[in-house]
Amino acid sequence: MVNEETKFKLKEIRSSYRLMMNGPGSQSMREKGLDYKINWGVPLISLKQMAVQYGKDYDLAVELWKDDIRESKILATLIMPVDKMLPEITDIWMDSIHNQEIVEMLAFNLLQYVDYAPVIAYQWMSYNSPFYQIAAYDILSRLFMQGKEPNERGINEFLDQVAVALQGDHIGVKHAASNCVQRFADMGIVYRRMAKNALKEIMEIYDSF
Repeated sequence: MVNEETKFKLKEIRSSYRLMMNGPGSQSMREKGLDYKINWGVPLISLKQMAVQYGKDYDLAVELWKDDIRESKILATLIMPVDKMLPEITDIWMDSIHNQEIVEMLAFNLLQYVDYAPVIAYQWMSYNSPFYQIAAYDILSRLFMQGKEPNERGINEFLDQVAVALQGDHIGVKHAASNCVQRFADMGIVYRRMAKNALKEIMEIYDSF
């Protein structure tokens, strides 16, 4: 049962989209294959400002995620409290995603901060799903940027999966994996050498280290 306060906020938020809509932006996203039932083309900066206005709100985030509206899903990732983003909610949200933009928003805005982030990232790398793989590499990129170093097993698993991803056919996965291994190499000379040795046959990224 949705409480009255949350219902009011939902109505207010949905009404605000029309005032901030960007037709050309929405059209451009459709042309790039970003499929939404409704897409108002609201800029990300405007959604971040809305998130600040409403603050962290679990009930509102859950209801917004149910909308098949681009802006609602992005806003949900911005206002969901990290400590209330339980693994079972993550599973539900991930299973309902059907485009890359929302995968990236969920990973960058929320999942990189949950305490189980490393666990799901290393699991999802090997999933037979481009969206799960993209989320995994996006999460790991942020963890590497924070200086969170993997153990030996994690390193071997990561480099093995990256090698597969970079030789695959999905552009989004290849891009996310390439960015991620760059962040891995940026952690220091030892990591850079490990990446070079593991990926020396894949010249397009070997030359960039």
